[in-house]
Amino acid sequence: MPQLSVNIDEPRYDQSTYTGRAKHFFITTNPLNLFVSGQALDEAKDIVERYRKGEVVPGLTEEKLWRAKHLYDSAFHPDTKEKMFILGRMSAQVPMNMTITGCMMTFYKTTPAVVFWQWFNQTFNAVVNYTNRSGDSPISPVQLGVSYVAATGGAVTTALTLNSMVKKFPPIVGRFVPFAAVAAANCINIPCMRSRELMHGIPIFDENGNRVGESTRAASKAISQVVISRIIMAMPGMMIPPFIMNSLEKKKFLQRMPWLNAPIQVAMIGFLLVFATPLCCALFPQKSSMAVANLESEVRDKIQALPNPPTVVYFNKGL
Repeated sequence: MPQLSVNIDEPRYDQSTYTGRAKHFFITTNPLNLFVSGQALDEAKDIVERYRKGEVVPGLTEEKLWRAKHLYDSAFHPDTKEKMFILGRMSAQVPMNMTITGCMMTFYKTTPAVVFWQWFNQTFNAVVNYTNRSGDSPISPVQLGVSYVAATGGAVTTALTLNSMVKKFPPIVGRFVPFAAVAAANCINIPCMRSRELMHGIPIFDENGNRVGESTRAASKAISQVVISRIIMAMPGMMIPPFIMNSLEKKKFLQRMPWLNAPIQVAMIGFLLVFATPLCCALFPQKSSMAVANLESEVRDKIQALPNPPTVVYFNKGL
């Protein structure tokens, strides 16, 4: 059988278009990927790595190769090549966020409930942000601890402060407090968890994949894009259900069975997140780029001293 001629160093679909990125993320964020066994994931990695080395894999078809590549992308870090913690994978976003968000929006009135669910949410976010960081540099336990405390404290403080402020407004206003707290926490959690990248830079590459240095400006761009996409990702599930639930709670069936409140919100948010997660991951290319002219001077000078220096560099922005 002739060797396939497929470039698996790039996703299957054109990443220069939003449609192509959306198709890619619908596959890699598919919650069903969580049920793939560790052995199957290791086999997928083996196929991808052997193919990259130019080895002939018996019985390998293009569809089998892409299936292996999609599983590989969903479970292994693009820089470290290590298998990611299962709850930190993007395929865990829908089931985890639908449960956490549904509970945050159901139990948002009492202080203990606000503290618990905001803490729980930021604990999960810390895991996701660490798992999907850009680059291959380790994060120290101290840095992890500081980031976690800052994000959790920011989210809880925002939620409690807003809860006390909205008591004078109609009840529906209070339903948007969880989103405000989540948005504020994302602005704290992600930069904190990835502060090492902001201080020391992330790996940057030329168009052929050759590493040409590390850049803090590339890190700033990458983290800004991730913060924006995460906030927009949370919007449908946290902005649409309040209007629907405000109407449903006036219905007799929900007044008779108030315990249905949480399951209904979880199901509604889950449906919205199935689409919001991949569509918002696709807002910016995973393999982001920056003109060399826009890099910090010392990095720019180093690159321009190379033979045939690139004019554009590329980097993994993280998720």
